Amino acid sequence: MAPQETRDRPGLRLVLEMGPLVVFFVSNAKLGIFPATGIFMVAVLAALAGSWFLERRLPVMPVVTAVFVLVFGGLTLWLQDELFIKLKPTIVNVMFGTALLVGLALGRSFLKVVLDSSLAMTEQGWRQLTLRWALFFYFLAVLNEVVWRNFETDTWVTFKVFGVMPLSIVFFLVQMPLINRHALTEEPAPSDGPVE
Repeated sequence: MAPQETRDRPGLRLVLEMGPLVVFFVSNAKLGIFPATGIFMVAVLAALAGSWFLERRLPVMPVVTAVFVLVFGGLTLWLQDELFIKLKPTIVNVMFGTALLVGLALGRSFLKVVLDSSLAMTEQGWRQLTLRWALFFYFLAVLNEVVWRNFETDTWVTFKVFGVMPLSIVFFLVQMPLINRHALTEEPAPSDGPVE
Protein backbone atom coordinates (compact mmCIF):
# COMPACT_ATOMS: atom_id res chain seq x y z
CA MET A 1 0.00 0.00 0.00
CA ALA A 2 1.36 3.40 -0.96
CA PRO A 3 2.06 5.86 1.87
CA GLN A 4 -0.65 8.27 0.65
CA GLU A 5 -3.38 5.68 0.31
CA THR A 6 -5.22 6.12 3.62
CA ARG A 7 -5.85 9.77 2.77
CA ASP A 8 -7.93 8.55 -0.14
CA ARG A 9 -9.60 5.80 1.92
CA PRO A 10 -11.61 7.38 4.74
CA GLY A 11 -12.82 3.94 5.89
CA LEU A 12 -9.29 2.89 6.74
CA ARG A 13 -8.65 6.16 8.55
CA LEU A 14 -11.89 5.67 10.53
CA VAL A 15 -10.72 2.19 11.58
CA LEU A 16 -7.42 3.64 12.80
CA GLU A 17 -9.20 6.36 14.77
CA MET A 18 -12.17 4.35 16.06
CA GLY A 19 -10.36 1.04 16.59
CA PRO A 20 -8.81 1.92 19.96
CA LEU A 21 -12.17 3.17 21.28
CA VAL A 22 -13.93 -0.03 20.23
CA VAL A 23 -11.17 -2.08 21.86
CA PHE A 24 -11.60 0.05 25.01
CA PHE A 25 -15.36 -0.56 25.01
CA VAL A 26 -15.06 -4.34 24.56
CA SER A 27 -12.23 -4.64 27.09
CA ASN A 28 -14.17 -2.63 29.67
CA ALA A 29 -17.26 -4.82 29.21
CA LYS A 30 -15.25 -8.02 29.68
CA LEU A 31 -12.44 -7.04 32.06
CA GLY A 32 -13.31 -3.76 33.78
CA ILE A 33 -12.00 -0.22 33.56
CA PHE A 34 -8.41 -0.77 34.75
CA PRO A 35 -7.41 -3.61 32.37
CA ALA A 36 -9.35 -1.81 29.61
CA THR A 37 -7.31 1.34 30.22
CA GLY A 38 -4.05 -0.54 29.75
CA ILE A 39 -5.36 -2.22 26.61
CA PHE A 40 -6.60 1.16 25.34
CA MET A 41 -3.10 2.59 25.75
CA VAL A 42 -1.60 -0.23 23.69
CA ALA A 43 -4.34 0.10 21.05
CA VAL A 44 -3.69 3.85 20.68
CA LEU A 45 0.01 3.19 20.12
CA ALA A 46 -0.85 0.44 17.61
CA ALA A 47 -3.14 2.85 15.72
CA LEU A 48 -0.34 5.45 15.55
CA ALA A 49 2.06 2.79 14.31
CA GLY A 50 -0.52 1.82 11.68
CA SER A 51 -0.84 5.45 10.56
CA TRP A 52 2.92 5.77 10.28
CA PHE A 53 3.25 2.51 8.37
CA LEU A 54 0.48 3.40 5.91
CA GLU A 55 1.07 7.14 5.46
CA ARG A 56 4.65 7.74 6.59
CA ARG A 57 3.34 10.55 8.78
CA LEU A 58 1.57 10.98 12.10
CA PRO A 59 -1.63 13.09 12.16
CA VAL A 60 -1.41 15.91 14.71
CA MET A 61 -4.67 15.40 16.63
CA PRO A 62 -4.29 11.62 17.12
CA VAL A 63 -0.71 12.17 18.34
CA VAL A 64 -1.81 14.74 20.92
CA THR A 65 -4.69 12.50 21.98
CA ALA A 66 -2.32 9.54 22.30
CA VAL A 67 0.02 11.51 24.57
CA PHE A 68 -2.89 12.34 26.86
CA VAL A 69 -4.16 8.74 26.79
CA LEU A 70 -0.72 7.53 27.85
CA VAL A 71 -0.33 10.15 30.59
CA PHE A 72 -3.83 9.90 32.03
CA GLY A 73 -4.07 6.17 31.43
CA GLY A 74 -0.75 5.74 33.21
CA LEU A 75 -2.02 7.77 36.18
CA THR A 76 -5.23 5.73 36.21
CA LEU A 77 -3.30 2.48 36.43
CA TRP A 78 -0.60 3.72 38.79
CA LEU A 79 -3.02 5.28 41.28
CA GLN A 80 -5.86 2.81 40.58
CA ASP A 81 -8.21 5.78 40.17
CA GLU A 82 -10.48 5.90 37.12
CA LEU A 83 -10.94 9.67 37.55
CA PHE A 84 -7.87 10.36 35.43
CA ILE A 85 -8.99 8.48 32.33
CA LYS A 86 -12.42 10.12 32.66
CA LEU A 87 -10.89 13.61 32.83
CA LYS A 88 -8.74 13.05 29.74
CA PRO A 89 -11.46 13.85 27.14
CA THR A 90 -12.43 17.03 29.00
CA ILE A 91 -8.85 18.29 29.10
CA VAL A 92 -8.06 17.32 25.50
CA ASN A 93 -11.24 18.94 24.15
CA VAL A 94 -10.68 22.15 26.13
CA MET A 95 -7.08 22.21 24.88
CA PHE A 96 -8.11 21.74 21.24
CA GLY A 97 -10.86 24.36 21.53
CA THR A 98 -8.52 26.84 23.19
CA ALA A 99 -5.76 26.25 20.64
CA LEU A 100 -8.20 26.97 17.81
CA LEU A 101 -9.44 30.17 19.46
CA VAL A 102 -5.90 31.36 20.23
CA GLY A 103 -4.98 30.71 16.61
CA LEU A 104 -7.93 32.80 15.44
CA ALA A 105 -6.92 35.61 17.81
CA LEU A 106 -3.45 35.52 16.24
CA GLY A 107 -4.94 35.58 12.75
CA ARG A 108 -4.25 31.91 11.99
CA SER A 109 -6.46 28.90 11.50
CA PHE A 110 -4.80 25.88 13.08
CA LEU A 111 -7.66 23.81 11.70
CA LYS A 112 -6.48 24.76 8.22
CA VAL A 113 -3.00 23.48 9.08
CA VAL A 114 -4.48 20.12 10.09
CA LEU A 115 -7.04 19.78 7.26
CA ASP A 116 -5.52 21.81 4.41
CA SER A 117 -4.75 18.74 2.31
CA SER A 118 -8.40 17.67 2.61
CA LEU A 119 -10.25 20.96 2.06
CA ALA A 120 -9.68 23.99 -0.14
CA MET A 121 -11.60 26.99 1.23
CA THR A 122 -11.47 30.75 1.43
CA GLU A 123 -9.85 32.34 4.48
CA GLN A 124 -13.28 33.48 5.70
CA GLY A 125 -14.52 29.89 5.42
CA TRP A 126 -11.56 28.61 7.44
CA ARG A 127 -12.18 31.23 10.14
CA GLN A 128 -15.85 30.32 10.45
CA LEU A 129 -15.19 26.57 10.42
CA THR A 130 -12.40 26.95 12.99
CA LEU A 131 -14.67 28.93 15.33
CA ARG A 132 -17.41 26.31 15.01
CA TRP A 133 -15.00 23.45 15.75
CA ALA A 134 -13.58 25.32 18.75
CA LEU A 135 -17.08 25.72 20.20
CA PHE A 136 -17.85 22.07 19.41
CA PHE A 137 -14.74 20.94 21.32
CA TYR A 138 -15.94 22.94 24.33
CA PHE A 139 -19.37 21.36 23.99
CA LEU A 140 -17.78 17.88 24.02
CA ALA A 141 -15.78 18.81 27.12
CA VAL A 142 -18.91 19.90 28.99
CA LEU A 143 -20.79 16.82 27.80
CA ASN A 144 -18.00 14.54 29.02
CA GLU A 145 -18.14 16.19 32.45
CA VAL A 146 -21.91 15.73 32.64
CA VAL A 147 -21.74 12.06 31.65
CA TRP A 148 -18.88 10.89 33.88
CA ARG A 149 -20.14 12.80 36.90
CA ASN A 150 -23.73 11.55 36.64
CA PHE A 151 -23.54 8.01 35.26
CA GLU A 152 -21.80 4.72 35.91
CA THR A 153 -18.39 4.02 34.38
CA ASP A 154 -19.83 1.55 31.86
CA THR A 155 -22.26 4.22 30.62
CA TRP A 156 -19.41 6.71 30.26
CA VAL A 157 -17.36 4.21 28.22
CA THR A 158 -20.38 3.53 26.00
CA PHE A 159 -20.86 7.27 25.54
CA LYS A 160 -17.22 7.67 24.50
CA VAL A 161 -17.59 5.06 21.77
CA PHE A 162 -21.19 5.40 20.59
CA GLY A 163 -21.87 9.01 21.54
CA VAL A 164 -18.85 11.18 20.74
CA MET A 165 -18.00 9.75 17.30
CA PRO A 166 -21.59 9.91 15.93
CA LEU A 167 -21.95 13.44 17.33
CA SER A 168 -18.70 14.43 15.62
CA ILE A 169 -19.83 12.93 12.30
CA VAL A 170 -23.20 14.72 12.50
CA PHE A 171 -21.44 17.98 13.40
CA PHE A 172 -19.13 17.61 10.40
CA LEU A 173 -22.05 16.92 8.07
CA VAL A 174 -23.88 20.01 9.36
CA GLN A 175 -20.81 22.04 8.33
CA MET A 176 -21.06 20.93 4.68
CA PRO A 177 -23.12 23.96 3.55
CA LEU A 178 -20.43 26.26 5.01
CA ILE A 179 -17.65 24.21 3.39
CA ASN A 180 -19.42 24.18 0.02
CA ARG A 181 -20.22 27.91 0.20
CA HIS A 182 -16.55 28.78 0.78
CA ALA A 183 -14.97 26.08 -1.37
CA LEU A 184 -12.27 27.20 -3.76
CA THR A 185 -12.82 26.06 -7.31
CA GLU A 186 -9.83 25.15 -9.42
CA GLU A 187 -9.02 27.58 -12.20
CA PRO A 188 -9.14 25.96 -15.64
CA ALA A 189 -5.68 25.30 -17.08
CA PRO A 190 -4.71 27.84 -19.77
CA SER A 191 -4.88 26.44 -23.28
CA ASP A 192 -1.77 26.42 -25.46
CA GLY A 193 -3.75 26.21 -28.66
CA PRO A 194 -5.64 28.93 -30.49
CA VAL A 195 -9.01 29.96 -29.17
CA GLU A 196 -11.82 28.93 -31.50
